[in-house]
Amino acid sequence: MTSDGAGTVVAVVGPTAAGKSALSIALAHALDGEVVNADSMQLYRGMDIGTAKLTLAERDGVPHHLLDIWEVTEPASVAEYQRLARAAVDDILSRGRVPLLVGGSGLYVRAVLEHFEFPGTDAALRERLEQELAEVGPAPLYARLRAADPVAAESILPGNGRRIVRALEVIELTGAPFAASLPQPTPYYPSVQLGVDLDTGLLDERIALRVDRMWADGLVPETRKLVAHGLPEGRTASRALGYQQVLRMLAGELTEPQAHDETVRATRRFVRRQRSWFRRDPRIHWLDSATPDLIGAALRLVPAETR
Repeated sequence: MTSDGAGTVVAVVGPTAAGKSALSIALAHALDGEVVNADSMQLYRGMDIGTAKLTLAERDGVPHHLLDIWEVTEPASVAEYQRLARAAVDDILSRGRVPLLVGGSGLYVRAVLEHFEFPGTDAALRERLEQELAEVGPAPLYARLRAADPVAAESILPGNGRRIVRALEVIELTGAPFAASLPQPTPYYPSVQLGVDLDTGLLDERIALRVDRMWADGLVPETRKLVAHGLPEGRTASRALGYQQVLRMLAGELTEPQAHDETVRATRRFVRRQRSWFRRDPRIHWLDSATPDLIGAALRLVPAETR
């Protein structure tokens, strides 16, 4: 069911550590809103510290939807996320409140806000690509993807074997670039998209501080606990920033300082890709999170009838 005319969705997007969560809480209070999570890794139960998931206290009474819905062994499904997120958005709208779609997973945001049908799949082709991934690892497949579709490769982490396999599958099935399989944007909901970013130097500092805090708050014990729940077998969850590096540490491939430093570097690389994805979208209104009156600047971009 489309919700045209039934209310506006306010999306808060942008790179990791830029300040999306803090702005979303302030907006929720100002707009009588509820948050719908659009961070693909915050969908997983138990992955709290490494994903900077807000605690109940930090949510400050604001209802949050689509946190902790999947076990760490569950492969991510954008189509399933789309179904669940739209159900949450429709429920929020039906109660006369404002849905705030918040997160840095660009494909997930698009899947909710736009008419977005997913390309088909081929079981035999998928199996062949996954077998190749298991045998040689993601690097050769990523190199192939970069040659075939540089735009798609830019938005996919080189270690994200599952996304790489999916992109190559679509390219083989359609004979066209994976990026071309994404439809031209036509709105599913009326929306306003607010992009939150920060000067690169400041954001790099903030990432380093965030990783320090993750370690201090217990990322390593949290990862050990998740190992018992099958994290290493989770094709999506095991690739999450921080957890991936701690798993390598637990396997003896990295020392703890190396795992920490690699998490900082990998997060900074990921942020560059997030920026590249979101900056291509001219519909996003960008805000500097260092702006003294950030909430005021954001509210001025929200349609008057929503305020």
